[in-house]
Amino acid sequence: MRDVRQVVEAQLKAFAQDDAGRAYSYASPEIQAQFGDANNFMAMVRSGYPMVIRPAAVSFFLPQVEERTPESVKQLVRLRDHAGRLWIAAYLLQRQAGAGWRISGCVVAPDSDRSST
Repeated sequence: MRDVRQVVEAQLKAFAQDDAGRAYSYASPEIQAQFGDANNFMAMVRSGYPMVIRPAAVSFFLPQVEERTPESVKQLVRLRDHAGRLWIAAYLLQRQAGAGWRISGCVVAPDSDRSST
């Protein structure tokens, strides 16, 4: 499942480089249709998910295959922002025919586990 992690890592790298087009390319067709273009997508990320733009630290959990839909995988990622706050990002990825894994959603919440600091 290394390819799942690689997609999330690549999108995080694109965010860090302000490469909206590349970040948008890792989104599923449904997400792309919802935002219409890379600039709208990046504006949403900047306003709603600033902790994923340039996190101070990132660590990945093992991906979890969704039992009912094996073409879907959940990838949990712990992020530390530059203020030292911890976050858990739950990425949902779907396998796309001919395109590999694409990110179909992400929910970010504060991480209550302070053992990482």
